[in-house]
Amino acid sequence: MPLVRAYLRFYEVSDDAARTEALCRALLGDPDREGVQLLARDASGTAVGFATVYWTWATTRLGRLAVMNDLFVDPAARGSGAADALIRACRDLARDHGAVALEWETAPDNRRAQKVYDRVGGQRSQWLSYELSTG
Repeated sequence: MPLVRAYLRFYEVSDDAARTEALCRALLGDPDREGVQLLARDASGTAVGFATVYWTWATTRLGRLAVMNDLFVDPAARGSGAADALIRACRDLARDHGAVALEWETAPDNRRAQKVYDRVGGQRSQWLSYELSTG
């Protein structure tokens, strides 16, 4: 939970403890259907990063899709290889789950993350993201 809260602060999102816990419990409760949160740990076993993969389908890919919706590494652990390891683990998990691809997004100004994604072989998509509030 501390890493999720740090991630929310990074994106300047207010933390609703009950909703954050509910999200994490849903992933823990049904990882085959909902998705999975992976942790990166340092040599002492301390959690220093996490990634969340959600399962969906992509008609244009004619198959299951894995969406890495979150990737966060504690600032003190950046440059340690934790992000690369998390992305590799997400890709392996996606493949094992039968997904045809692993997709993710990042903020246009998050240049550090973009360097990581380019380094691990990520390809920039042709698609633009849109959203529509339901509230």
